[in-house]
Amino acid sequence: MFILSFTGLSAVAQQSFSRGVQLMGSAFEITVVGDDANQANKHIDAAVAEIKRIENLISSWDKDSETSAVNRNAGLKAIRVKKELFQLIERAKGISKLTDGAFDISYAAVDRIWKFDGSMKQIPAHKDIKLSVATVGAKHIELDAKNNAVFLKKKGMKIGFGAIGKG
Repeated sequence: MFILSFTGLSAVAQQSFSRGVQLMGSAFEITVVGDDANQANKHIDAAVAEIKRIENLISSWDKDSETSAVNRNAGLKAIRVKKELFQLIERAKGISKLTDGAFDISYAAVDRIWKFDGSMKQIPAHKDIKLSVATVGAKHIELDAKNNAVFLKKKGMKIGFGAIGKG
């Protein structure tokens, strides 16, 4: 693809440069418009680095992430997190309130019985479902803005950003 841009009275032809990458469990295609492949690749590298940074911040799969620390300490203690993560959780709680709980980052605890990877062969038992959803509810996420601390009030609660992290 070529894009024609005008600077003053002269026209400069630019190309689009793309790269597909697998990040956050999804396929991304990053496209940069420019007239130099080396410069475009540097910008694509910067985009990949930023996506990886965000993934490391919000990942519940990475045992060393702040999100995993919050989940491990559910029902035990509040965990200080980076302001960026705190604000994301705050926003997610606001969206949960706006949607009367239809959107809820604390859904993540149901991954103990529901597998979202297509591997399930049958629906879990009713009693297991009932126990699983007992730990769901954004109202049980306590935020301390002064300390950027997050406390999941119920033991076994988990937060996850699968529905909001890529946005």
